[in-house]
Amino acid sequence: MTERRTIEVGAIARVEGEGALHLVLEGDRVVDLRLEIYEPPRFFEALARGRRADELPDLMARICGICPVAYQMSAVHAIEAAWGVAIDPGVRALRRLYYAGEWIESHLLHMMFLAAPDFLGLDDAMQIAQRHRNQVERALRLRKLGNRILILLGGRSVNPVGVRIGGFHRIPTRAELRALADELRPARAEAELLLHWFASLPVPSRPQDVELVSLRHASEYPMNEGRIVSSRGIDVAAAEFETAFEEVQVPHSTALHARNRATGTPYLVGPIARVMGNLDHLSPAAAAAHASLAERFASPDPAASVFARGIEVIQAMDDALAVLDADLPPPAEPQAVPRAGIGHAVTEAPRGILYVSLETDAAGDVQRLRIVPPTSQNQAQIEADLRALAPRILAIPEDEGRRLAEAAIRDYDPCISCATHFLTVTVERREPPCEST
Repeated sequence: MTERRTIEVGAIARVEGEGALHLVLEGDRVVDLRLEIYEPPRFFEALARGRRADELPDLMARICGICPVAYQMSAVHAIEAAWGVAIDPGVRALRRLYYAGEWIESHLLHMMFLAAPDFLGLDDAMQIAQRHRNQVERALRLRKLGNRILILLGGRSVNPVGVRIGGFHRIPTRAELRALADELRPARAEAELLLHWFASLPVPSRPQDVELVSLRHASEYPMNEGRIVSSRGIDVAAAEFETAFEEVQVPHSTALHARNRATGTPYLVGPIARVMGNLDHLSPAAAAAHASLAERFASPDPAASVFARGIEVIQAMDDALAVLDADLPPPAEPQAVPRAGIGHAVTEAPRGILYVSLETDAAGDVQRLRIVPPTSQNQAQIEADLRALAPRILAIPEDEGRRLAEAAIRDYDPCISCATHFLTVTVERREPPCEST
């Protein structure tokens, strides 16, 4: 008789938000697989309709406490595109610094506190600290520097409020920027040592035949700007996002799935896609880090995303220092005149591309808003990854199989709360039955 096994994970641990896994195997065949996102949808797009567009930077920052900069920047770029706002080069540079801070704090949170326990067979970072205290303290110090950048430009590290259309509410003084540079300069060596430690861990290998999607900029590693490209030939502007990709609703998730519109297949966004698609724009130190781990990037491998994040921490520090050392003059005051318009923008959140499309009326009020978060874009690929992993899950004891499946999901660093932003609701109205007389 063919063995039938059911793997149930009622609440996936060490991810942001609430989700579950339901996996039924029969022999080596997957009978049923559902990454069940059951967290209630939050209807961000509907909440924004009728609000002034200049309120969006603060409102969007509240979508996620881990990657608020990504939501602010995609929204601000979309508004500026709709209103034809010209950006001062100094503002552009400071936005890169700001985004670098988010990459640093978010990547380190995932690497040490969410992913590392899987590689060491432990339950949490507290257990790691008992054996590798110096590495945990190093990660905390580096993450604090990322938050330091967010506080300097955003006013605070969680739900920052410093961003405005065209710039920032407050520009840091040169003394503040130089002090930050002095703190960051020795930190890159610490980031390199931390990545070296991660490279010594038994990180599994799980190559996938998957399309990689990221931004691609002509002259720099992508954060705020670029065209959307893929490893299979997609090359479109932000305004063409919906011509290349589509979202679909599945019955078991309050978050939409995304797929390549032409092929109907899933794709992967995030640090693996960025690193593999932009090797020529890595800083020398980040490129050296990649070279030391080149075999892990021979093909797309979600399990190697921890290394990609470590490389991007080094990249973000180098980008931050490049801005700080440029000693740019204070940027001009932003000029943003509300008008009717349509704008599109894509920026690179730590977890991958984040698309925002909006329309404003002549008064500058939001008439339409669409957000496509990176986690919702990765969900279909996570399920495909788990299907490929199923034979290995079947070959080991059930508890081990459950841990293996959870670890595979965590490789994508899903931000579930970000993804649960929309739900199609069908209302069927029926006449009440006639009462018999």
